[in-house]
Amino acid sequence: MNGPSLRISAEVQNENAMVIACFPSVGMVSSIVAHYLIDTLELEFVGGLVDERLPAISMVQQGVPLPPIRAYAGSPQCNIEGCDQIVLLMSEMVVPEPTVHKIVWELFEWSKEHSILAGVVVDAFSKSGMKSSMEGIEPVVEYDDTEDIDVVGIGCNDAARQRLADMGIPLLEQGVIKGMNAGILSEATRRGLETMSIMVEADPRWPDARAAAVLINQLNKLLPSMNLSDQPLIEEAEMLEAQLKAFMDIASTNNEGGSASNAMLYG
Repeated sequence: MNGPSLRISAEVQNENAMVIACFPSVGMVSSIVAHYLIDTLELEFVGGLVDERLPAISMVQQGVPLPPIRAYAGSPQCNIEGCDQIVLLMSEMVVPEPTVHKIVWELFEWSKEHSILAGVVVDAFSKSGMKSSMEGIEPVVEYDDTEDIDVVGIGCNDAARQRLADMGIPLLEQGVIKGMNAGILSEATRRGLETMSIMVEADPRWPDARAAAVLINQLNKLLPSMNLSDQPLIEEAEMLEAQLKAFMDIASTNNEGGSASNAMLYG
């Protein structure tokens, strides 16, 4: 094998598609968003990326082994003129830095061959004053911290920046992005492509479904015909928060010398 290869079923028509990239992010926001889109938009697994330098691992879901970097596709309507398909690229694995540039190159060569119209990179950054465990790839973002969950955007050309403005998403004025997301955005800028990143403020301490719900609301502006509901993610966030509160209450009781029954915390 000579370098990475994106292998997608020949039965899938990829032309005129919008690609949504979901690689590891703070608070597991990209993973939560990816799985939500797969389920809600009924996207089908259509292939993945193969590279001999990647770890020989397989994600198993419902008894089915899947590649660590995989692709899903479907045909929901989006509001970018000419776009009639979605291709979702995702991974829960942090792509090793030495492989990033060649993998990104392969993705863009595939995009060029199949006349991809636009791209969206899903990302997140830590709440002010917090730091995640994503050493080496955590974004460093300077932003106006408000009481709400903040959102910022990055546009790789004028059209992408205008689209972010139309969506009401302020541009990131200053920051540093790393890893796959940085590679994708930098190459899109070099090629002058309509690619954007939507970044949401997330709690790095646990899977942040509430932040993912805010990002889903932004994607609704690109996928208006689907009217994606964020309610399931809000409910998941509320359940997680209740579990965490119960867990912390038990821990506090134990620290005070009291007794408590054994408990398990499920996300």
